[in-house]
Amino acid sequence: MVATRSPRPEWLKVRVPGGESYSRLKSVMRELELHTVCEEARCPNLAECWGQGTATFMILGDVCTRSCGFCAVTTGLPTTLDLAEPERVANAVQRMKLQHAVITSVNRDELPDGGAFLFARTIEAVRRRSPGTTIEVLIPDFKGSRPALARVLDARPEILNHNVETVPRLYKRVRPGARFDQSVELLERVKEIAPAVIRKTGIMVGLGESRDEIASVMERLGEAGVQIFTIGQYLQPTKNHLPVERFYHPNEFADLKRIGLAVGFRHVESGPLVRSSYHAANQIPT
Repeated sequence: MVATRSPRPEWLKVRVPGGESYSRLKSVMRELELHTVCEEARCPNLAECWGQGTATFMILGDVCTRSCGFCAVTTGLPTTLDLAEPERVANAVQRMKLQHAVITSVNRDELPDGGAFLFARTIEAVRRRSPGTTIEVLIPDFKGSRPALARVLDARPEILNHNVETVPRLYKRVRPGARFDQSVELLERVKEIAPAVIRKTGIMVGLGESRDEIASVMERLGEAGVQIFTIGQYLQPTKNHLPVERFYHPNEFADLKRIGLAVGFRHVESGPLVRSSYHAANQIPT
């Protein structure tokens, strides 16, 4: 049965992409044949972020081996692996003069290390061309592989982000193929392997979770050593994806931020349009 898309409240209205910065960045991405999660996942902040000259690069292609109920990225079996991609990402970062670069990927479960080696190569390429740029990676779970995680951390990103996405009870429906405990263990290992790297994660709300479940997740992740936490409203990308159970009011996001700060997170980004990389440059300690 196809889900019906719920009408969005006023506070979720976003502007249409446009402007000189947006056009310039889109031109660079197309010229270098790069993918962005902004486009592939239909991010509501695309106009704002691209208008400010920032974007999240998506490496390892544009076909994901998993089929999460919330995500608009194409699902299937990838047939190619572009080993030249890291240098093109580094080229784009240099040309855009980014102070902070965010790099994420699709899941590539068919690769022995889930694509960790290409994350590392991309970080290293950006470092060579833009040594003053800080780097955030938003990684998949690599099926819980410690060597894969260590390979990424050895390349020394400033921030290691891995989203838990939702509360444990909803994983089977929202994030099939993943496990909440495995994601928490990954974040704990970051603290163990590379304690200087900032640890970050986030969730979506509006999928049927309760306030108590959200608070419990935040407490568990605080215990795991997470320092930055993001909370945003889930928006159904197409009628074939999971429906929105309810829209949270901005006041509720303010309340969730208070809970997160009380848990001990150093920074909580909480709001209807917040996504994992939203205002990411502002989250680096000065």
